[in-house]
Amino acid sequence: MIDVVTDARVSVLTTGGTIASRPAPEGGVRVAVPGGELAASVGAARVREVMLAHSFNLAPADAVRIASAVLAELADPAVDGVVVTHGTDTMEETAYLVDLVLDDDRPVVFTGAQRHASAPDADGPGNLADAVRVAATPQSRSLGSLIVMGGTIHAARHATKAHTLAPAAFASPGHGPVGRVNGEEVEVTAPAHRPPGFALEELGGLEARVDIVPVYLGADGVQIAACRAAGAQGLVLQALGAGNPTPGVLREVRVCTAEGIPVLVASRCFDGPSAPVYGAGGGADLAEAGAVFAGPLRAPKARLLLAAALSAEPDAAAALRRIAPHLR
Repeated sequence: MIDVVTDARVSVLTTGGTIASRPAPEGGVRVAVPGGELAASVGAARVREVMLAHSFNLAPADAVRIASAVLAELADPAVDGVVVTHGTDTMEETAYLVDLVLDDDRPVVFTGAQRHASAPDADGPGNLADAVRVAATPQSRSLGSLIVMGGTIHAARHATKAHTLAPAAFASPGHGPVGRVNGEEVEVTAPAHRPPGFALEELGGLEARVDIVPVYLGADGVQIAACRAAGAQGLVLQALGAGNPTPGVLREVRVCTAEGIPVLVASRCFDGPSAPVYGAGGGADLAEAGAVFAGPLRAPKARLLLAAALSAEPDAAAALRRIAPHLR
């Protein structure tokens, strides 16, 4: 049992994931641990089970539901911070959505596990204890939404799942963590840059369809044409290198921008920003065609950001103006 002793009032919201999972008799690991049982050891001011699901099964409306639950907790001025337990597969997206709608200096800390709750070396209890410590410390104020796993604190804006199985699952490419947890001590080492976001009410159920299209050797653009035919309101390219297309992808991007469908360009590289460097069919030609470069954002976050903007601002030009500060 891990007991987190603190004078702060921290609320814990549980949503499922590996941290709340056990092997099932019929095979496979499945969510099974109720929120009250999961958080019993950390001395939270209150615990609320929002859902009990694997994060790979979540839809955008579920992420909005979690964000709404977070804001509902923060409506109580007696709450000093909120912890959200979540599956690691899509944690970075839900945490980033919360960061986009969080207009409060109190911390929101996401955590989870890479090993299920019945594993002899389960990492969930330690991660949850660390997350409560981070949410309780005044040093975490104004950092926005955070992810805490393996003793490392990451800003949701930059965090990405970097390993499929290792306990230290998350990294912040190009930025690094904003702090660490060393035993009972929380050390914040860097501020988190947070551009202006959105009111949750603007986003509805986050219905705006934005698709991610990978770029690879010989990609002919057929996926872009299919997304456009399916009614995509925006696209994100997971482009080569600094943000380069293939000839077929460039051709289809030109069709999209001519039809008023905004296109963001992220890189498929693990580290470094996207930038319109190369001509002769490269990223500079994408920019000339009207595509917008996502800078430091990886494709999943660029997709979520554009979906939020298009949900709030159906006009594509207005949506792109709204997200411009996030692409630097």
